[in-house]
Amino acid sequence: MKAKIAVATVSGKAYYFLVNELKRKNLSFLSLKPTDHIPFDIKVVITTEREQNQITHPNLLIYKDDANPAIIIAEAARIAQGKTSYEKVVVGVDPGKTFGIAVLGDGKILETANGASAEETFRIVKDVLKRNPAGFSVVRVGDGAPDYAEDLLRLLDENLPKNVVMEKVCEEGTTRLSSELPNRKGARDVISAIKIAGRFGRPIKRRESDESNH
Repeated sequence: MKAKIAVATVSGKAYYFLVNELKRKNLSFLSLKPTDHIPFDIKVVITTEREQNQITHPNLLIYKDDANPAIIIAEAARIAQGKTSYEKVVVGVDPGKTFGIAVLGDGKILETANGASAEETFRIVKDVLKRNPAGFSVVRVGDGAPDYAEDLLRLLDENLPKNVVMEKVCEEGTTRLSSELPNRKGARDVISAIKIAGRFGRPIKRRESDESNH
C-alpha cells in the first residue's frame, strides 16, 4: 500500500516515538527531511514545533515534545482515510489473565493491544475512545471469563461517558482458530477480541448518574 502519511523531521527523539507508533499500528509511512519535496500522494505530514515553518502542506500535524504519539498518529490515520471522525468505533475485549483488545473504526482494524489487568484494560479502552472520535461508540466484552469480565464492565460503566454503548458478547467459537496459534505477546487474545468486536452482544444497562465524568 502506498504511504499517505509522512514523518518530516530530523529530530531523532521525535522520529523514534512517531515511527514506533506507526509501526505498532501497521501504518505505511514515508520518512522525509523538512526541506524535502512532499509527494502528491501524501495526505498528512507530521513534524515538530521547531520544524513546522519549513513545511507547506494543507494537513500538517505538529508533534510536541513528550506528547503521547498515539494521539497524533490516530489523527493522522483518520486524515489519511479522508475522515474527520469515524461513523462507528467498536472496541472488542477478550477478558482473562491477559485481556485482548481490538479497536475497529468503520469496520477497519485501527489498533490492537493487551492489558494485564481490568484496570489497565479500562485505561486503554478509555484512551482509544478519546483519540478516535465517532458518532457512535460501543465496547463489546466477551463473556468467557465472567469474573474478569464483570470487573472490567464495572470500571467501564463507572467511568465512560453514558453515550458509549456497552455489550456483553457470547464468546463461543471465538477461540477455535486462535487456540491453534502460539500466544506470543497475547496474539490469541487479540484475535479473539477482533472476533468479539465483530459480533452483536447483549446491551448492558448503564448507570443512571454521569457524575464520575464531571
